[in-house]
Amino acid sequence: MNEIRVSSFIKSLYRDDEGVLGEIYKKALREGVPVIRTDTREYIKHELLIKKPMRLLEIGTAIGYSSLYMSLFLGSGAKIETIELDEDRFMQACENIRLLGKEDVILPVHGDAFDVIKGLGDNSYDMIFLDGPKGQYINYLPELIRVIKNEGIIISDNVLQEGEILESHFAVEKRNRTIHDKMREYLYKLTHEDGLHTAVIPVGDGLAVTYVMKD
Repeated sequence: MNEIRVSSFIKSLYRDDEGVLGEIYKKALREGVPVIRTDTREYIKHELLIKKPMRLLEIGTAIGYSSLYMSLFLGSGAKIETIELDEDRFMQACENIRLLGKEDVILPVHGDAFDVIKGLGDNSYDMIFLDGPKGQYINYLPELIRVIKNEGIIISDNVLQEGEILESHFAVEKRNRTIHDKMREYLYKLTHEDGLHTAVIPVGDGLAVTYVMKD
């Protein structure tokens, strides 16, 4: 079976975003702003519909597309808190959230994610979507485990790094080796640490879906 043809066929079945959300997505692609891939967002949509989180934390807002997309599949009263360091992208995200009238659902936070997470309460979130700096995933992990509720889900995006994660340390370009090694360490912890039950899924650029058992 040709995996590329299968992937292309599946993607052809997905519906395009409509209206303002569709324009935000197209603008991001034109300007090279990172946004979640179509197959990634479809997977996350189903996790949201199944888990029905009331509080969701996102690390890596960019211009707000993923938060806005996820907000479409939340139940009444559910909230998303999303963190972005880059000031220009943060301001664009705030404007996009306003354009879609989602100010009561999405709370954008400007700042360094590690510092912001350290100030969050224990056992606060039902779900976390991690899509920030890849080299920081391993550093975020203890704090993410602290703030996630028992039986919560952490979804980590881009863990396969365009396939580079498969290569050995010395086969990777020198400038990428630190991130490569840290991501490998992160995936090892997710799949070997007690209380973390993780499936690494070849969707998009790779998702690690971690079910957290604290008891």
